[in-house]
Amino acid sequence: MSASSPSALPASAPSSSAPLCLLFDSDGTLVDSEILLAEVMGEVLPEYGLPFTARQYMEAFRGVRFHDIVATQQRRHGQLTEDNLARLEAAMRTRMQARMTEELVAIDGMPDALDALAAYPKAVVSNGPDSKIRCAMASAGLAHHFGDHLFSAYTLGVWKPDPGLYLKAAEAMGFPPERCVVIDDAAVGVEAGLAAGMQVIHLNHFPDEETTPEGAIALLHASELPEVIARLASTRQAF
Repeated sequence: MSASSPSALPASAPSSSAPLCLLFDSDGTLVDSEILLAEVMGEVLPEYGLPFTARQYMEAFRGVRFHDIVATQQRRHGQLTEDNLARLEAAMRTRMQARMTEELVAIDGMPDALDALAAYPKAVVSNGPDSKIRCAMASAGLAHHFGDHLFSAYTLGVWKPDPGLYLKAAEAMGFPPERCVVIDDAAVGVEAGLAAGMQVIHLNHFPDEETTPEGAIALLHASELPEVIARLASTRQAF
Protein backbone atom coordinates (compact mmCIF):
# COMPACT_ATOMS: atom_id res chain seq x y z
CA MET A 1 0.00 0.00 0.00
CA SER A 2 1.63 3.22 -1.07
CA ALA A 3 0.41 6.74 -0.73
CA SER A 4 -0.59 6.67 -4.37
CA SER A 5 -2.49 3.38 -4.26
CA PRO A 6 -4.27 3.14 -0.92
CA SER A 7 -6.42 0.15 -1.81
CA ALA A 8 -3.62 -2.35 -2.41
CA LEU A 9 -0.53 -3.71 -0.71
CA PRO A 10 2.84 -2.89 -2.23
CA ALA A 11 3.85 -5.22 -5.03
CA SER A 12 6.90 -6.20 -3.00
CA ALA A 13 5.53 -6.12 0.53
CA PRO A 14 8.24 -7.12 3.03
CA SER A 15 8.06 -10.52 4.64
CA SER A 16 6.51 -10.47 8.08
CA SER A 17 9.37 -12.79 9.15
CA ALA A 18 11.73 -9.78 9.19
CA PRO A 19 12.55 -8.78 12.78
CA LEU A 20 11.38 -5.18 12.65
CA CYS A 21 9.80 -2.69 10.26
CA LEU A 22 11.04 0.90 10.44
CA LEU A 23 8.49 3.67 9.98
CA PHE A 24 10.12 7.06 9.41
CA ASP A 25 8.52 10.46 9.57
CA SER A 26 9.69 12.76 6.76
CA ASP A 27 9.93 16.44 7.73
CA GLY A 28 12.56 16.98 10.40
CA THR A 29 13.31 13.27 10.65
CA LEU A 30 14.59 12.23 7.24
CA VAL A 31 14.91 15.65 5.63
CA ASP A 32 15.84 19.06 7.00
CA SER A 33 12.68 20.72 5.77
CA GLU A 34 11.17 22.20 8.91
CA ILE A 35 12.94 25.55 8.67
CA LEU A 36 12.01 25.80 4.98
CA LEU A 37 8.37 25.11 5.79
CA ALA A 38 8.48 27.56 8.69
CA GLU A 39 9.83 30.30 6.43
CA VAL A 40 7.32 29.62 3.66
CA MET A 41 4.39 29.63 6.05
CA GLY A 42 5.74 32.77 7.70
CA GLU A 43 5.64 34.42 4.27
CA VAL A 44 2.37 33.10 2.87
CA LEU A 45 -0.08 33.19 5.79
CA PRO A 46 0.36 36.94 6.45
CA GLU A 47 -0.27 37.61 2.75
CA TYR A 48 -3.78 36.26 3.34
CA GLY A 49 -4.41 38.17 6.56
CA LEU A 50 -3.26 35.49 9.01
CA PRO A 51 -0.34 36.75 11.12
CA PHE A 52 2.29 34.03 11.45
CA THR A 53 6.05 33.74 11.83
CA ALA A 54 8.66 31.08 11.18
CA ARG A 55 9.51 31.09 14.86
CA GLN A 56 5.87 30.48 15.73
CA TYR A 57 5.86 27.37 13.55
CA MET A 58 9.06 26.00 15.07
CA GLU A 59 7.93 26.61 18.63
CA ALA A 60 4.30 25.50 18.49
CA PHE A 61 3.33 23.78 15.25
CA ARG A 62 6.11 21.44 14.08
CA GLY A 63 4.56 18.37 12.44
CA VAL A 64 1.01 19.68 12.78
CA ARG A 65 -1.34 19.30 9.83
CA PHE A 66 -1.37 22.41 7.63
CA HIS A 67 -5.16 22.70 7.72
CA ASP A 68 -5.09 22.64 11.53
CA ILE A 69 -2.52 25.44 11.63
CA VAL A 70 -4.64 27.56 9.29
CA ALA A 71 -7.77 26.78 11.31
CA THR A 72 -6.03 27.90 14.51
CA GLN A 73 -4.95 31.17 12.91
CA GLN A 74 -8.44 31.77 11.53
CA ARG A 75 -9.91 31.37 15.00
CA ARG A 76 -7.46 33.97 16.24
CA HIS A 77 -7.56 36.44 13.36
CA GLY A 78 -10.72 35.87 11.30
CA GLN A 79 -12.14 33.48 8.75
CA LEU A 80 -11.02 33.36 5.12
CA THR A 81 -13.30 32.64 2.19
CA GLU A 82 -13.11 29.22 0.58
CA ASP A 83 -11.46 30.77 -2.48
CA ASN A 84 -8.79 32.43 -0.39
CA LEU A 85 -8.18 29.25 1.57
CA ALA A 86 -7.62 27.37 -1.69
CA ARG A 87 -5.28 30.10 -2.97
CA LEU A 88 -3.39 30.12 0.32
CA GLU A 89 -2.76 26.39 0.24
CA ALA A 90 -1.81 26.41 -3.44
CA ALA A 91 0.67 29.24 -2.85
CA MET A 92 2.20 27.46 0.14
CA ARG A 93 2.55 24.14 -1.72
CA THR A 94 4.06 25.77 -4.80
CA ARG A 95 6.62 27.79 -2.87
CA MET A 96 7.48 24.87 -0.62
CA GLN A 97 8.11 22.54 -3.53
CA ALA A 98 10.38 25.13 -5.15
CA ARG A 99 12.35 25.58 -1.93
CA MET A 100 12.69 21.82 -1.44
CA THR A 101 13.80 21.21 -5.01
CA GLU A 102 16.49 23.86 -4.73
CA GLU A 103 17.60 23.64 -1.09
CA LEU A 104 16.48 20.48 0.68
CA VAL A 105 19.06 18.17 2.23
CA ALA A 106 18.85 15.08 4.38
CA ILE A 107 19.07 15.36 8.15
CA ASP A 108 22.71 15.23 9.20
CA GLY A 109 23.85 11.61 9.51
CA MET A 110 20.66 10.15 8.05
CA PRO A 111 22.06 8.92 4.69
CA ASP A 112 24.75 6.86 6.44
CA ALA A 113 22.23 5.59 8.98
CA LEU A 114 19.89 4.44 6.23
CA ASP A 115 22.75 2.71 4.45
CA ALA A 116 23.53 0.84 7.67
CA LEU A 117 19.85 -0.10 8.06
CA ALA A 118 19.47 -1.31 4.47
CA ALA A 119 18.42 -4.82 5.53
CA TYR A 120 15.32 -3.60 7.39
CA PRO A 121 11.95 -3.07 5.71
CA LYS A 122 11.15 0.60 5.95
CA ALA A 123 8.59 3.20 4.94
CA VAL A 124 7.95 6.93 5.11
CA VAL A 125 4.82 7.89 7.08
CA SER A 126 4.01 11.59 6.88
CA ASN A 127 1.30 14.13 7.58
CA GLY A 128 2.23 15.75 4.27
CA PRO A 129 0.75 15.15 0.81
CA ASP A 130 2.12 12.39 -1.40
CA SER A 131 3.64 14.89 -3.84
CA LYS A 132 5.56 16.57 -1.03
CA ILE A 133 6.89 13.26 0.29
CA ARG A 134 8.10 12.24 -3.15
CA CYS A 135 9.69 15.62 -3.80
CA ALA A 136 11.45 15.49 -0.43
CA MET A 137 12.84 12.00 -0.93
CA ALA A 138 14.05 12.79 -4.46
CA SER A 139 15.55 16.18 -3.56
CA ALA A 140 17.45 14.77 -0.57
CA GLY A 141 18.64 11.67 -2.42
CA LEU A 142 16.80 9.22 -0.16
CA ALA A 143 14.15 7.84 -2.52
CA HIS A 144 15.99 4.57 -3.19
CA HIS A 145 15.73 3.58 0.47
CA PHE A 146 11.93 3.53 0.42
CA GLY A 147 10.70 2.92 -3.12
CA ASP A 148 6.91 3.18 -3.14
CA HIS A 149 6.55 2.53 0.58
CA LEU A 150 5.29 6.06 1.15
CA PHE A 151 2.22 6.71 3.29
CA SER A 152 0.53 10.09 3.23
CA ALA A 153 -2.08 11.26 5.70
CA TYR A 154 -3.83 13.03 2.82
CA THR A 155 -4.24 9.74 0.98
CA LEU A 156 -5.18 7.61 3.97
CA GLY A 157 -7.43 10.21 5.58
CA VAL A 158 -5.89 10.18 9.05
CA TRP A 159 -3.33 12.55 10.55
CA LYS A 160 -0.89 12.29 13.43
CA PRO A 161 -1.33 12.43 16.41
CA ASP A 162 -4.06 9.92 15.55
CA PRO A 163 -2.32 6.52 15.72
CA GLY A 164 -4.31 5.34 12.72
CA LEU A 165 -1.76 6.66 10.23
CA TYR A 166 1.04 4.52 11.64
CA LEU A 167 -1.30 1.57 12.12
CA LYS A 168 -2.42 1.66 8.48
CA ALA A 169 1.19 1.86 7.31
CA ALA A 170 2.17 -1.10 9.50
CA GLU A 171 -0.71 -3.20 8.17
CA ALA A 172 0.20 -2.41 4.59
CA MET A 173 3.83 -3.29 5.26
CA GLY A 174 2.76 -6.65 6.70
CA PHE A 175 3.80 -6.10 10.32
CA PRO A 176 1.92 -6.03 13.64
CA PRO A 177 2.38 -2.84 15.69
CA GLU A 178 4.63 -4.51 18.25
CA ARG A 179 7.20 -5.25 15.54
CA CYS A 180 7.30 -1.71 14.19
CA VAL A 181 9.67 1.07 15.20
CA VAL A 182 8.57 4.66 14.66
CA ILE A 183 11.31 7.24 14.12
CA ASP A 184 9.87 10.74 14.47
CA ASP A 185 11.11 14.15 15.57
CA ALA A 186 7.79 15.90 16.29
CA ALA A 187 5.58 15.62 19.35
CA VAL A 188 2.52 14.70 17.26
CA GLY A 189 4.39 11.79 15.66
CA VAL A 190 5.85 10.50 18.90
CA GLU A 191 2.38 10.60 20.43
CA ALA A 192 0.92 8.75 17.44
CA GLY A 193 3.54 6.01 17.55
CA LEU A 194 3.14 5.41 21.27
CA ALA A 195 -0.65 5.32 20.96
CA ALA A 196 -0.27 2.77 18.14
CA GLY A 197 1.58 0.42 20.50
CA MET A 198 4.86 0.70 18.62
CA GLN A 199 8.38 1.26 19.84
CA VAL A 200 9.15 4.94 19.28
CA ILE A 201 12.49 6.63 18.74
CA HIS A 202 12.29 10.38 19.29
CA LEU A 203 14.93 12.16 17.22
CA ASN A 204 15.12 15.15 19.52
CA HIS A 205 16.70 18.16 17.81
CA PHE A 206 15.87 20.49 20.71
CA PRO A 207 16.80 18.62 23.91
CA ASP A 208 16.99 21.83 25.95
CA GLU A 209 13.40 22.67 25.04
CA GLU A 210 11.64 19.35 24.42
CA THR A 211 11.21 16.34 26.67
CA THR A 212 10.96 12.85 25.25
CA PRO A 213 7.76 11.21 26.55
CA GLU A 214 7.94 8.17 28.78
CA GLY A 215 8.04 5.02 26.70
CA ALA A 216 10.01 6.54 23.83
CA ILE A 217 13.76 6.39 23.25
CA ALA A 218 15.51 9.75 22.92
CA LEU A 219 18.25 10.17 20.31
CA LEU A 220 20.13 13.37 19.57
CA HIS A 221 21.63 12.42 16.22
CA ALA A 222 20.75 10.12 13.33
CA SER A 223 24.13 8.41 13.61
CA GLU A 224 22.83 6.70 16.76
CA LEU A 225 20.01 4.94 14.91
CA PRO A 226 21.78 1.80 13.63
CA GLU A 227 23.05 0.81 17.07
CA VAL A 228 19.69 1.38 18.74
CA ILE A 229 17.78 -0.50 16.03
CA ALA A 230 20.23 -3.39 16.23
CA ARG A 231 19.72 -3.57 19.98
CA LEU A 232 15.94 -3.55 19.63
CA ALA A 233 16.08 -6.24 16.97
CA SER A 234 18.35 -8.51 19.01
CA THR A 235 16.79 -8.14 22.43
CA ARG A 236 13.18 -7.29 21.51
CA GLN A 237 13.36 -5.51 24.85
CA ALA A 238 10.32 -3.34 24.34
CA PHE A 239 8.08 -5.87 22.60
